[in-house]
Amino acid sequence: MNKVIEIQNIVKNYQVGSVIVRALRSVSLNIERNEYVAIMGPSGSGKSTLMNLLGCLDTPSGGSYILNGTDVSKMEDDYLAEIRNKEIGFVFQTFNLLPRYTALENVTLPLIYAGVPKADREKMAVETLEKVGLGDRMDHKPNELSGGQRQRVAIARALVNKPSIILADEPTGNLDSKTSIDIMGLLDNIHKQGNTVIVVTHEEDIAMHAARIIRLFDGEIATDIINEKRVQIKR
Repeated sequence: MNKVIEIQNIVKNYQVGSVIVRALRSVSLNIERNEYVAIMGPSGSGKSTLMNLLGCLDTPSGGSYILNGTDVSKMEDDYLAEIRNKEIGFVFQTFNLLPRYTALENVTLPLIYAGVPKADREKMAVETLEKVGLGDRMDHKPNELSGGQRQRVAIARALVNKPSIILADEPTGNLDSKTSIDIMGLLDNIHKQGNTVIVVTHEEDIAMHAARIIRLFDGEIATDIINEKRVQIKR
């Protein structure tokens, strides 16, 4: 196994008026390729800040972040956007699908930004939607799909570029319990197929799917443990 994420002494400070908020305080963390990691913590613990840094949506105030061999700590926004599109597949609680686009069109978007030719884009998007069980819903728009189906489209969009990491932020937050189990089963499968999966969640039952659970408190890693009681759903 080799490291896909190497973080050393990451610090993130925010200025709020005249007050400096220390959101992350010297966090160090390595994640190996094909790990399944959950990041947990109460509100204000720094987990959202850490997720934004891991996802290259923000840069640290100090420390280093090596993503798949590239130092992204001090990159400008344009370069970060390029890295994000290539290396990270995002899955959001609110799905973040474009309402006027079909499932197929939504999934092709990262490929357009990556400069993939049109014929290849459609083929790759179709294959990925079939992989998440939506081969018969490709021409449907988001408002014609259930919450679980919308999240599957979002997962397909995250997967289509074959990124180094799938980063899922509260992926079941807007779903009922049965649909949540289905979506976590899909993420389990994605991990088994060789993807690195990082789930940011405040829900214990969701975190229990991961092989490793990192808990943050007051901007620091409080615990980082192997999950011996991991939930695995057979698909």
